[in-house]
Amino acid sequence: MAQVIVGENEGIESALRRFRREVSKAGIFPDMKKKRYFETPAQKRDRKAAARRRQSKGH
Repeated sequence: MAQVIVGENEGIESALRRFRREVSKAGIFPDMKKKRYFETPAQKRDRKAAARRRQSKGH
């Protein structure tokens, strides 16, 4: 979990910038987008198969 402690003399803009950097480093946003909706096992299978096809096309 990303956590940023705001200092006494620190502006909200710099704290927000640090928070966004932490979230980006932790990879939270892509994971959150992926888990936003329930994915059935069949949809998960199809998504992984499509990723494999895309990956093998490049080689």
